[in-house]
Amino acid sequence: MILLTLLIFSLIVSRAYTKNLRRSVKNAPRTDRISARLSPGPAAQFPKVSVIVPAYNEAENIRDCAIAILESTPLSADNLEVLIVDDRSTDDTLAIGQTLQQHLNDPRLKILAGQPRPANQYWAGKNWACAQAVQIATGDFLLFIDADVRLKPGAIETAIATAETEKIDLLTCMPALVCECFAEWLVQPIMFNHLAVCYDFTAVNDPTTDSAFAGGPFMLFRRSAYEKIGGHEAVASVIVEDVELARRIKRAGLKLGLYAGSNLASVRMYRSWNALWEGWTKNLYLGANRSWGLMVYMAAIMLFLYPMPWLALAILLVNGDFAEILTITNYQLPITNYHLPITWLTICLSLIVILQHYNLRRLGAEISDCPTKYWWLGGVGGALVAAIAIASAIKTETGWGWTWRGRALQNPNT
Repeated sequence: MILLTLLIFSLIVSRAYTKNLRRSVKNAPRTDRISARLSPGPAAQFPKVSVIVPAYNEAENIRDCAIAILESTPLSADNLEVLIVDDRSTDDTLAIGQTLQQHLNDPRLKILAGQPRPANQYWAGKNWACAQAVQIATGDFLLFIDADVRLKPGAIETAIATAETEKIDLLTCMPALVCECFAEWLVQPIMFNHLAVCYDFTAVNDPTTDSAFAGGPFMLFRRSAYEKIGGHEAVASVIVEDVELARRIKRAGLKLGLYAGSNLASVRMYRSWNALWEGWTKNLYLGANRSWGLMVYMAAIMLFLYPMPWLALAILLVNGDFAEILTITNYQLPITNYHLPITWLTICLSLIVILQHYNLRRLGAEISDCPTKYWWLGGVGGALVAAIAIASAIKTETGWGWTWRGRALQNPNT
């Protein structure tokens, strides 16, 4: 009966979670719905855009990222500059960028060698690199993207047109999600779905709510708005700077726009389990305002939603209940065992919740464009996400193993 009770609760969680995800997906504004009727207009009227890419140890990404930006738009150097800032990488990021600049000889592309971080001030993550680029950027709009992002054709023009038409001061989006390694398939679609549930598009875009979210892979600021909130300098010591910048936009009375942006860009955030673990445990707890309660709640939701139905089936198998059902199905025993109805109900509820895993992946794909591949391994993925949530809180509070690309992060308690 205990197992059945847990499964009933799992079903309730599944239905509620699916309802919230469906509502978020339905309400997600999409630039492709309005971009068809918008055009950048004559070059003389189109605002200048500075695309800024902070890069630390991005040898695998930097070349493809730069080429994707340049090939995504016909905008000339009068309207576009691409500033790639090497943040003192220890790999060949800077050399690859400089070689590409010489080879392309494109006046829009500038490769910058970042300066050492100030000795008397703590700058977290990519904030220092972004701040350096802004100092020389000349654009009316500042588009910050990560090196693992690939802009799609027309992305810059569409984003600018959307920001202009909707009077948005910070336009950010959830880009298309690219998964290749096995760990990515297990974790990333579940994480993206959870972000969509926690940061409902309607609430984030409502200026009367406190809900704020921005995704570092794609953040388009009006320069005037960026400067009004103090830019990256104002969040120098903040590790999850994208969310904090979004909060500052809202607090300043400026307009925040969160969009489904699979037509603007794609992102492959992590290329291995180690990178995935390091990245999410770095950001997740801080993104939740350092709330232990939210991390425990998230872990519990993940465990009830994903592993629980598989665990129930495994327990039935180990206890031999499946064999008993098969025996009765073959008419070798009379149906007198009172456990059988409970066993049948447990199996049915387990299968219903497991099938709901597919439905969740299908709904999430409407935003992320990520196929439903490996959806049936949601039990494993959910358990991993639960572990990441708890580990993120522990690592952040203790500083133990809290790094990004080998750089030790400063404990916020110190």
